[in-house]
Amino acid sequence: MKIAVSGKGGVGKTSVAAGLVLLFKNQGKKVIAIDADPDANLAATLGFSSSERPAPISELKKLILERTGEVGAFFKLNPRVDDIPDKFSSKRGNVILMEMGTVKRGGSGCVCPESAFLKALLSHIFLNRDEVIVVDMEAGIEHLGRGTAESVEKFLIVIEPNSTSIDTAKKIKQLAEGLGIKEISAIGNKIRSKEDKDFIKKNLEGIRVQGYIGLDESLLNSRGVLPEDSEFIKNLSEALDGKTNR
Repeated sequence: MKIAVSGKGGVGKTSVAAGLVLLFKNQGKKVIAIDADPDANLAATLGFSSSERPAPISELKKLILERTGEVGAFFKLNPRVDDIPDKFSSKRGNVILMEMGTVKRGGSGCVCPESAFLKALLSHIFLNRDEVIVVDMEAGIEHLGRGTAESVEKFLIVIEPNSTSIDTAKKIKQLAEGLGIKEISAIGNKIRSKEDKDFIKKNLEGIRVQGYIGLDESLLNSRGVLPEDSEFIKNLSEALDGKTNR
């Protein structure tokens, strides 16, 4: 299974991505968890300490320069990346954690060696690794190229019951469809009532809602770590099975 998770900031996107990692891990599957969000909170949410946190790939300047062969404005768009997942990651049990890092751009649409390297890396992981892949995207699809996107088996957009979250979801869907992603669905998060569900159903035209996750206030006391026995994990599992889509 290869899953990309996106959504507006603050909707619980990283919690959903971490929850998926834990659900697959507890099924005995090997998982590659990739943090592609500049805010980079996936490690903490999964309970990795600061000392366990992997180095952001984008900060490996010397390595990226060597692999892309940058000369002036010219560099390789298909650098060697096959050894990166095992060398520059943190491992805990059957979970491999990677962090893409932030790419600073001089202008819109700028393609730089770091950006090309990250896209090549993500493409390699999606196309050539056998583990379950879970990517915590930013509010968009920045690191996905067309070839990579076509390998995404499930693109989940996390939403909450408000207009800005839903507007962002619609924009993300357009971007994802433009890259050829076929399986796009949403998960409603922080649901307090039937009215919240009805609001999402009424306003989220064109996007299938896979299920709903109730507001779990116990997470506020978890110091950012997602407990494996939380109600959130239970709700997420039921949402993926369609048991909360009523």
